[in-house]
Amino acid sequence: MNFFNIRLCFLAIVFCVSCSAEKETRSIPVEDFFKNPEKTAFSISPDGEYISYLQPYHDRLNIFVQTTDGKNVVRLTSDTSQNIAYYFWANNKEILYLRNAGNDSDLGLFAVKKDGTDNRKLIEYQNSKIGLITPKAYNNNILVSLNMRDSTVFDAYRMNITTGKLSLLVRNPGNITEFYADSSGELRLALTSDGVDETLIYRETEKDDFRPVVKNNFKTSINFLGFSKDSCIYILTNKNRDKKALVELNCNTGKEHQELYSNPQVDVSEGSYSRSKNKMVFAGYESWKKERHYLDNDTRDMYERLEELLPDTEIKITDQDSSESKFIIRTFTDRNPGTYYLYNIEDNQLKKLGDINSSIKQNEMAPMKPVSYKSRDGLTINGYLTLPLNMPEKNLPVVVLPHGGPSFRNSWGYNSEVQFLANRGYAVFQMNFRGSTGYGKSFWIAGFKEWGGKIQNDITDGVKWLISKEIADPKRIAIYGASFGGFSALHGLCFNSELYACGASYSGLTNLFTYLKGIPPYYKPYQQMYFEMVGDPEKDADYFRDTSPIFHTDKIKVPVLIAQGTKDPRVNVNETNQFVKELKKRKMPVTYILKENERHFFKKPENRIEFYQQLEKFLDGNLNKN
Repeated sequence: MNFFNIRLCFLAIVFCVSCSAEKETRSIPVEDFFKNPEKTAFSISPDGEYISYLQPYHDRLNIFVQTTDGKNVVRLTSDTSQNIAYYFWANNKEILYLRNAGNDSDLGLFAVKKDGTDNRKLIEYQNSKIGLITPKAYNNNILVSLNMRDSTVFDAYRMNITTGKLSLLVRNPGNITEFYADSSGELRLALTSDGVDETLIYRETEKDDFRPVVKNNFKTSINFLGFSKDSCIYILTNKNRDKKALVELNCNTGKEHQELYSNPQVDVSEGSYSRSKNKMVFAGYESWKKERHYLDNDTRDMYERLEELLPDTEIKITDQDSSESKFIIRTFTDRNPGTYYLYNIEDNQLKKLGDINSSIKQNEMAPMKPVSYKSRDGLTINGYLTLPLNMPEKNLPVVVLPHGGPSFRNSWGYNSEVQFLANRGYAVFQMNFRGSTGYGKSFWIAGFKEWGGKIQNDITDGVKWLISKEIADPKRIAIYGASFGGFSALHGLCFNSELYACGASYSGLTNLFTYLKGIPPYYKPYQQMYFEMVGDPEKDADYFRDTSPIFHTDKIKVPVLIAQGTKDPRVNVNETNQFVKELKKRKMPVTYILKENERHFFKKPENRIEFYQQLEKFLDGNLNKN
């Protein structure tokens, strides 16, 4: 071989090494995925002059306000124990906010002026819960629901935001589950339940008595969106149909005035209501991505202009001023957590407000692709598969990620858990098993009393489908989930242990008996509904015992990670302790993360980060063995 050929070979080797190095995926720090957002929850004052948002202060999300030009920034709150749970502009001068539950006893609904002065408590809810009926003040009042009179029911009150004085508006007879107000702050609509059937009740004015409009079994849903005119309302409903549609309902006759939009494949999942136009402007539905069907030409034109200004990204309007001329826009993709903008419709100009997480670089994230497969009994199960970058799409280690609920669904978009796992070299598999929402009434009902049955079969069938496609390495599959997803993970380890090398549960249910016994008192009107969806602890005792993981720890043969908060209201911590104790007694490898004063999910960023650090170590030790 002459010198020229040797030099060519050397250059080829260098080039290949260089290409290989370029394709190497950087391991992004855990903190970058799970820290508090840099800025989030942007909102605009009704007059369009001020912008508010949440931003970390001493590592806790607090409320900040600035003028729309970005100047004169003021921090309104200084909470160092917990993130601010929720806030809204009551009017042009004041913001109301909720402090979350935690180890701090100072909980309640607070008000503060936009310059940071006059910060005061309006309602304390140490021994009660609060619901916001109107997220806006009308004549210096808002409507709230409170269960302070009786823990099992919520009464409706009108509250003065200056004094905090409460005036009883509707005394709940025991069956009202929801209250709705019109655009002027008048309470005119409510939903009642006897545990099985729900009745929509209506009144023309607050001086009138409520009267029934329509009665349905709970399987037929009615989701209120807004008041129309001539005693009509806009709702999403699956009455007399399988898929939810956007319709206008006449409250005098109880009949549909008109159907505005329906989709033959999936539910209509949202509707956008314009207060200034007093009409619906689009219907939203979700196939593998969210889409819009426009009902207003001006709204279609505005979104088309936004898509030109913000190409190749999803666009969501999260807030607007009262004149609907200035809008808060949030963008995102499956590989980008997103950015907030201020959009002025009059001059078609955008002003960037802030990134949610600038540490995340889109080119380092993995695409989230739609997939579908058939269950063993012939149902089509849709889901998503996220493959790690720069790895062969074959024989990959896989993390199966069933969602919570189960009356919920996975959606396309940025997911910090999914991207974190993909960045660590795992394929991430998410499925919308039967019982998931969005695919129609029949598909949802197909999950009733199947929490430990056909729902789990759908997950198992999906894993076997991945193996048959040679995407998954059958010896390197983990299952991990939170809440109901955690139940599914533990169930999979108990009853399909041959499929999994390990599993992890984050606030996962272990016992269906105590799950139903632990329903809060204010959910009592829904008890019969729960019995129909999940099962009756007495009539279905054998099924509960056969499928609850706590009775089958002896079947678990692989390492387990479990995480929970000591104040979790949904999962009994004593039973989780017992579950872990039983595993340890059998010498099974178990990692247990128990956090004081945390509830169903960890709110403190330091606890979240520690959990995912432990999860990373756990998965690496069990899926990447030599």
